[in-house]
Amino acid sequence: MGVGVRRRGRWCALQVLYGLDVNKGTSSAQALLHYRDSFDTEPDPRSESFATGLVNGTLERLAEIDDIIQSASRNWRLDRMSCVDRNILRLATYELGYAPEVPTKVVINEAVELAKRYGTGEAPAFVNGILVRIAQGLRLA
Repeated sequence: MGVGVRRRGRWCALQVLYGLDVNKGTSSAQALLHYRDSFDTEPDPRSESFATGLVNGTLERLAEIDDIIQSASRNWRLDRMSCVDRNILRLATYELGYAPEVPTKVVINEAVELAKRYGTGEAPAFVNGILVRIAQGLRLA
């Protein structure tokens, strides 16, 4: 059984956002190309297209997204969060705020799965808690 188009796109988008966060000055196009060349052994145009939309949408609204996350993460400044957690939250906040076709529960569940796959042991609960607060502010949770 293969991984779904959107899930695979989210994996890619997270890794690209992470790379952009640690390698300031790289363009999103360069980062997406680097991901495909370095990590994507079986490119899927649908997943790549979805990932590109997520990355570009997140970057276009980054300041607003970061403000939303900061407001919801009561005791954590963005710069104190792990790079993985911060970018999972950015990606999911973008989907919660700007992709109304994706149900809230799906966005949160996918973000928690990313946290399980790429984050530390505490990451899934941390990401879930903040995203629930964000969802309550942006749309019905």
